[in-house]
Amino acid sequence: MIDDRIGPNWRRHLDELVGLRELANEPAFNNAVRLAKQQNKRRLADYILRELAIRVDPDSLFDVQVKRMHEYKRQLLNVLHVVTRYHQILANPQANWVPRTVIFAGKAASAYRMAKQVIRLINDVAGVVNTDPVVGNRLKVVFLPNYRVTLAELIIPAADLSEQISTAGTEASGTGNMKFALNGALTIGTWDGANIEIAEHVGLDNIFIFGNRTDQVAELRAHGYQPRRYYDNNYELKTAIDRIADGAFSPEEPQRYQDVTAALLESDYYQLLADYDDYIRTQRRVDDLYRRPSEWARQTILNIAAMGSFSSDRTIREYADEIWGVQPLFGNQPAT
Repeated sequence: MIDDRIGPNWRRHLDELVGLRELANEPAFNNAVRLAKQQNKRRLADYILRELAIRVDPDSLFDVQVKRMHEYKRQLLNVLHVVTRYHQILANPQANWVPRTVIFAGKAASAYRMAKQVIRLINDVAGVVNTDPVVGNRLKVVFLPNYRVTLAELIIPAADLSEQISTAGTEASGTGNMKFALNGALTIGTWDGANIEIAEHVGLDNIFIFGNRTDQVAELRAHGYQPRRYYDNNYELKTAIDRIADGAFSPEEPQRYQDVTAALLESDYYQLLADYDDYIRTQRRVDDLYRRPSEWARQTILNIAAMGSFSSDRTIREYADEIWGVQPLFGNQPAT
């Protein structure tokens, strides 16, 4: 699709993607982008059905978080949003819900018990949500096991929304967010790591930024962060945590996740509860934009067009020029 409009040279010179910017408002290209994304989503939906026997709607918003399982990456914050959304749907199933498929994948270190608990919780939440007849296709939850490169090749091109929600100040600079943006996913994320650079290149109107900044995180810690205050003052947050703690998603073992919820209420080192309210509000902004498919696709195109700066070629070129002080050699050079 991109080759047809700007030629194939962008594959070797990624900065040529900037040529897509002038096509962002062109209806034909907008439709082509939406069609390509839909084909990738159908391919992933077929895989999910074949491997997990879960039927997901390719027309739903594919909300994806795939990365190493770790507390600072805050997969648990994503779960809290899923549980909140589930309760909202149950309370008002006839509302105009944007159907959403929330997809997780990633591995935990073998001795990392809390990360393993979160994986188990995701699967338990999926088991309840996906079989609730009131919810239907309004919400599905999927954990894809054995995350690997070949699975990433299915997931990343199919993503509508890329979850990059680590606590501000904890992410050095992952590359997953770049891969998602290059493949046409919009980012929801904190002001952290490479999210900052992506926002600077795509513009704040074309990315969903939420949560406390690094200095605010540090200030909360310095003054004695009290997660229970957020729990006590937010009914939806309290309900989500209470339902996890009382075994609503693990009725055969009601106490299963009390260590998870206790960690949130007693310490919450990565400040999930502090960012929860803004995260939920920002997810509503995501829904609002997804209801406008042409505008969503326009922002998708602008994200792809801005990804040239994240090429490893550009990085090496700058290192060679600014740090190493060497010049590139082209063609066949005689051996020395």
